[in-house]
Order: sequence, then structure tokens, then C-alpha cells
Amino acid sequence: VQLEESGGGLVQAGGSLRLSCATSGGTSFDDYAYGWFRQAPGKEREGVASINLRDGSTHYADSVKGRFTISSENAKNTVYLQMNSLQPEDTAVYYCAAGSCDVVAGMEPYEYDYWGQGTQVTVSS
Repeated sequence: VQLEESGGGLVQAGGSLRLSCATSGGTSFDDYAYGWFRQAPGKEREGVASINLRDGSTHYADSVKGRFTISSENAKNTVYLQMNSLQPEDTAVYYCAAGSCDVVAGMEPYEYDYWGQGTQVTVSS
């Protein structure tokens, strides 16, 4: 599975961005669970949101609940992360990842087998 993120950029605090993760290869788009992760300088990679396309379940990190929304569009084999009310602490490189629906239970990086290259999100105060 190949994953390509887009949509990152520079935004002021309180603003919004929508990240896209275009997928290709693999078996079928909805055979996988997809996650968004982020990594800030000097910090470990952390899970932000995930979606299991087999049952539609979603998970969010406490820090983004109510502000971020993960969704998918099967016709475009694309996963999105809508990010609202962005804060400087959201600044990081954001990665899209995919893993088997039989393995992924949430947002642990080790559950995911395929990763994109990442897209930078910078939120200015």
C-alpha cells in the first residue's frame, strides 16, 4: 500500500486545515484501518486519529477530540483529517498510516504496516 499525504501548511492559531491521504496498491481500500499520527521535534510519534473501514469505528487522541475529524472517501481511496481550532501545540509532521483491520485496534504505531512520507503542519500563535 502506498500512501501520500497532502494539505499541510502554515496556519494561524484558531485556523483550520484538511489533510488528505491518497492510497494506492494493496487489496481493497476498505480492507484496511487508517490512522493519522504526528511527530513534533524532540517528541515521540503519537496517534491522533484512526478509522477502521470494516466497521466504521473511529478513535481520537484526547488532545484533539472535538477539534479533529477523520473520514474516508471510498470513491477516491482517500482518507482525510479535518483539523479545526488549531493551536501551536498541534505543530508537527503529520503521517498517514495503514494497517490490517484484523490487527489495528487503535492508534499504536506498531499496529500499522504502511506509512506515508508526512506533511508539515505549522500553527503560529
